[in-house]
Amino acid sequence: MEQLLVGVKNLHLNQILMFIIGGILIYLAIKKDYEPMLLLPIGFGAILTNIPVVPGIPGIASDEGILGILKNAGILNELFPALIFIAVGAMIDFTPLLQMPSMLFFGAAAQFGIFMTIIFAYFLGFDLKEAASIGIIGAADGPTSIFVASKFAEHLLGPISVAAYSYMSLVPIIQPAVIKLLTTKEERKIRMDYKEVKISKTVKILFPIIVTIIAGIIAPISVTLIGFLMFGNLIRESGVLERLSQSAQNELANLVTLLLGITIGSTMTAEAFINIKTAMIMGLGLVAFIFDTAGGVLFAKFLNLFVKKKYNPMIGAAGISAFPMSARVIQRLAKEEDPMNFVLMQAVSANVAGQIGSIIAGSIVLALLS
Repeated sequence: MEQLLVGVKNLHLNQILMFIIGGILIYLAIKKDYEPMLLLPIGFGAILTNIPVVPGIPGIASDEGILGILKNAGILNELFPALIFIAVGAMIDFTPLLQMPSMLFFGAAAQFGIFMTIIFAYFLGFDLKEAASIGIIGAADGPTSIFVASKFAEHLLGPISVAAYSYMSLVPIIQPAVIKLLTTKEERKIRMDYKEVKISKTVKILFPIIVTIIAGIIAPISVTLIGFLMFGNLIRESGVLERLSQSAQNELANLVTLLLGITIGSTMTAEAFINIKTAMIMGLGLVAFIFDTAGGVLFAKFLNLFVKKKYNPMIGAAGISAFPMSARVIQRLAKEEDPMNFVLMQAVSANVAGQIGSIIAGSIVLALLS
């Protein structure tokens, strides 16, 4: 009888709190539809890893346990984030960006929040590599956040991942508030011309190859991220690997997302998660998202001082990596101000540029601090 109560005797209050936190994540995933593909397995993983360990028997999240094995084999060696990027690349159509290359500037400007947050985190007491890992939350790109955190701040992987995916799901709430604060009604009504430009298949095939070479030469440490993203896109655009492209977009994406989520959850032990640093990371993650959105909007307003054909400043906000959610939010806001204003293609172009921009930003941080 005493053996049956070993788990109860080893159960602590902090572990019960983690059960509650895991339950909240599962609730948000199911009831509120907040990034359910990741928050649900993360929440359940948090519950699993905090179940009391019986002396003499390896815990599920220990190096000998299944979740510990998955962490060592899939996250700490870059495998899961890299596979996710193949899937994402296969899903992305870069045609809108190729039709409007100038949108690349918005994909760069919207990474402003990353570097501002790094500075804030550093002055709040995090060391430089921890601050860099927290700042990448602003990329609005979960795999990039996981990739950088696994390199620089493995002990913060849980809270950084939860913050990144939680705020990604809140883009429809965060972005409109920031945009309306920084723009006038007249600015939000600006219409932008859109011309359909035919992009040849050759260009679509060459694009991922050239981007990989250029990015790899400039920042060799980016090869894993940008290379696998562009490899997935090359599979899509080649036209001869349709079955593999569909597998990457569906089976591969689903399987890796499932394993990635529950493995991240396994890092959320009570000791690592319930502390002041976690609360600070959640706050700094919000700061990163706000500054990313603001950076893109203010950059568009700055450009409007010098160009005849004005940019709708909201397009700048779509330069974050939350694809295609941010582009849809921008189009919805545009229609609220003017039902006949269609800026979706421009927003999608900036949003796709943000995918590349977030990876480059993450790679720059890795290159500078490695």
